[in-house]
Amino acid sequence: MKISKDSIRNSWYDLLQEFSANFQLKEIIFSDLVNAYAHPSRHYHNLEHIQNLLILSKLFKENRDDFITLQLSTWFHDYIYNSQAQDNERQSAAYAEKKLKQLNIAPHIIQLVKLIILSTEKHQPLIENINNAIFLDMDLSILGASKDNYLKYSQAICQEYIWLSELEYQKGRKQVLSNFLARKRIYFTDLFYQKLEVQARNNLEWEIKKIQNSKFKI
Repeated sequence: MKISKDSIRNSWYDLLQEFSANFQLKEIIFSDLVNAYAHPSRHYHNLEHIQNLLILSKLFKENRDDFITLQLSTWFHDYIYNSQAQDNERQSAAYAEKKLKQLNIAPHIIQLVKLIILSTEKHQPLIENINNAIFLDMDLSILGASKDNYLKYSQAICQEYIWLSELEYQKGRKQVLSNFLARKRIYFTDLFYQKLEVQARNNLEWEIKKIQNSKFKI
């Protein structure tokens, strides 16, 4: 999907229009987020990923608080992304908490966004809140994409781990995919489960088979 910079910018300002932070602060944070997601090391966790999730979140626009929570979680959840680090989610959550306070976002929304971001570490809900389940399903929606889009995704993830040897990457990747397949359900909400579960399992099985058939015979 082609990134629309105007659309991305409009989404940010539309989201924050009812909050009292000044324009300069909103612009500084927006630029910081965009620069982070546009870093050349990001092949999947980039602005296209953010744009896709912003579009998905519109399915839940009827409830304003839910929509704000999902969109803010989208903007901040991968702010820190270093494939060699172990604390990306914690750093991203801390950054989100700091910046959302500056933007005068309601404390209960800040806390919810923070927990949602932390839950992406293991892709398991940390709280019994529908927004946590929805966001995790949104974030994993790529697993249920068409075969062509899934292939592009898997190639992009591989590029983000280019520092690993091919053997190390395939071993780790196979474990991640197998963990998702071992779940009773990949998707927590019925909406995503009904639309994407079957395709997601087909995609994961396909990639695992591809790894197993590689020259390394994982």
